[in-house]
Amino acid sequence: MATTLAEYAKLSNDVLYQGIIETIIKESPVLQQLPFIDIVGNALTYNREKTTPQASFYAVGEQIAAPGAFEFDQLTATLKVIVEDADVDNYVKQTRQNIMDIEAAMLELAAKAVRHKFEDTFLYGTTSNFLGMTGDPDSFDGLIGLIDTSQAGSQVITMGGTGAALTLSKLDELVDAVKPGKPDLLLMSKRSRRKLQALVRASGAYLETEKNSFGEYIQLYNGIPVAVSDFIKDTHVLTSGYETAVSGGQCSTIYALKCGEGAVCGIQGGGGLQIEQIGSLESYDATRTRIKWYCAIADFNIYARAALIGVTD
Repeated sequence: MATTLAEYAKLSNDVLYQGIIETIIKESPVLQQLPFIDIVGNALTYNREKTTPQASFYAVGEQIAAPGAFEFDQLTATLKVIVEDADVDNYVKQTRQNIMDIEAAMLELAAKAVRHKFEDTFLYGTTSNFLGMTGDPDSFDGLIGLIDTSQAGSQVITMGGTGAALTLSKLDELVDAVKPGKPDLLLMSKRSRRKLQALVRASGAYLETEKNSFGEYIQLYNGIPVAVSDFIKDTHVLTSGYETAVSGGQCSTIYALKCGEGAVCGIQGGGGLQIEQIGSLESYDATRTRIKWYCAIADFNIYARAALIGVTD
């Protein structure tokens, strides 16, 4: 069963673990929404529907034809390793305790580093050279490659040859590309969110607001949460309507996502995020705590995610 990191934290009595999870999800709309499946082993192999045969009407007594072929793509999501260490100098820890909790501060920084790495990879991760990015075989493929915004497709909505300013009709087209039902999330940069707010105000309306499960006020467009990611770039390049690079241009991308099993979902091993007390270091007067996460994302349904590319200022 897929469960969010916040729910995993509730199942633990470890105060340190709960604090690390809170730090990681506090400012990440992706990790607040994205559920994770615990798997055994180092990879998850799954079948994704490719084509569906058409049903037919028959007259009473008419012979029924042989069933059409169901076609699937078999995919494998392999767990990758994200690690960050928090080293605390024993001299600093013992002599400056009256100012701040040095160990807690270092752990918070390490947790943020893990969050930043996951969120950036969730968007721009690539295991091979793609759109001007150097591939990292030790990471996993993010949304930009899973949707493949470098070419035409039913899940790629483009603003035009070299990009154009956002319109509400194009945003509605993006929402409609995700099916069945509505997306769970509209993920965009701060610049795109500002443009969306201006468009809605110009129409004589306002974006709805409500409190989420973390007590934070969030905005909604047509009932869909609007999430802002600091990791979505406003520098993408469009050529002939499709992306050719993620830096050097003036365009951005808005993603519409359904999250969960059967949609876009995280996978993790080893029971999720792990905190390992390494202890005293041999060559330094310091102690080390390691935060590590065996994780990746699984793309169960091509219609569970879509991208609106070429959004300019």
